[in-house]
Amino acid sequence: MEIYVVKAGDSVDSIAASYGIPPSDLIYINQLPPPYPLAIGQSLLLPPEVGAPVPYRPSLVSNGYAYTYISQWVLEQTLPFLTSLSVFSYGFTAEGDLVFPPLDDNRLVQAALQYGVRPILTLTPLDASGQFNNNLITSVVSSQDATDNLFGQLLAVMEMKGYAGIDIDFEYIRAQDRDLFTAFVQAAADYFHPGGYSVSVALAPKTSAAQPGLLYEGKDYAALGSIADYVLLMTYEWGYKYGPNMAVAPLNMVRRVVEYAVTEIPPDKIHLGIPNYGYDWPLPYVSGETVAVTIGNVEAVQIAIRNNAPILFDETAQSPYFRYTQNNIDHEVWFEDVRSIQQKFDLVKEFGLQGAGYWQIMRWWRANWILLEENFEIL
Repeated sequence: MEIYVVKAGDSVDSIAASYGIPPSDLIYINQLPPPYPLAIGQSLLLPPEVGAPVPYRPSLVSNGYAYTYISQWVLEQTLPFLTSLSVFSYGFTAEGDLVFPPLDDNRLVQAALQYGVRPILTLTPLDASGQFNNNLITSVVSSQDATDNLFGQLLAVMEMKGYAGIDIDFEYIRAQDRDLFTAFVQAAADYFHPGGYSVSVALAPKTSAAQPGLLYEGKDYAALGSIADYVLLMTYEWGYKYGPNMAVAPLNMVRRVVEYAVTEIPPDKIHLGIPNYGYDWPLPYVSGETVAVTIGNVEAVQIAIRNNAPILFDETAQSPYFRYTQNNIDHEVWFEDVRSIQQKFDLVKEFGLQGAGYWQIMRWWRANWILLEENFEIL
């Protein structure tokens, strides 16, 4: 498939005519709402030429994370493009008692099974306020009784509901808990593998073994990669809700993480994290005060169109962005488009990674999934 970048004077009809494709195909693939205005700099995915040879597609494991309140329509649209669905999330107490998601997860598990997709239980140390709590991590990984209690309850739920595996997403692990956490993951593999369940781990995006910081010091890439069936590199959130305005997943930084990861973990165990969202920052950014608004990638383009803002493309980050002013407040928006996503797919191919993991699939983005299928044979 080809990607077209909109120029001044372009319209859906003129682009379609230039490429000999039905305007309706262009509208459908790119989710263009009537009356189909375009933004200068907007990237459009064009349908393949009829009769064109199908290029070689490497195989890929495709995973998506979903909260239990995901729309049923979005869920059913997305499942045909997934190998596995990670349900977010279960938690636990300091004593190892399992904490269930706020909404029932059976709907997601059953939908996944109906589509032949592996449902994965995501386990996180989220406290009552919804924040990652490393005190909970310390309590469980340092107590055999709490670990045994947690594993027993997890197994009961997984057997009852039909889960196929568990994804351990512990963040902000203290440096002194690093080896205890590794031992916890090893214990999980020993406990769940005999039942045929997979065990995966989400990894903060490190670029070196000794990288300082609370996000990084508690994760031993080499040890965890040897234990887990696969790992997810959380290669997003450089630009984040409370941080300064910048690309969410700049390719130059994503590449650095992958280059380090493959020195510690076999590529066929690595999934590249891909963001399915962007951020809209009010400016000027003030640390501790500015809060960005999370937006979808399709929504971002519509914001640009409404504000007559041309979409620019950062060649270093390989990410689209634009600026606009509303109610006398300046804004800057960074998001993903098919150009930036193709660059991430190319990175997966270059390093021979096993999979891609989307955080998260709550918003439907048709062009992304069509592009995924054009690049890979989804397992």
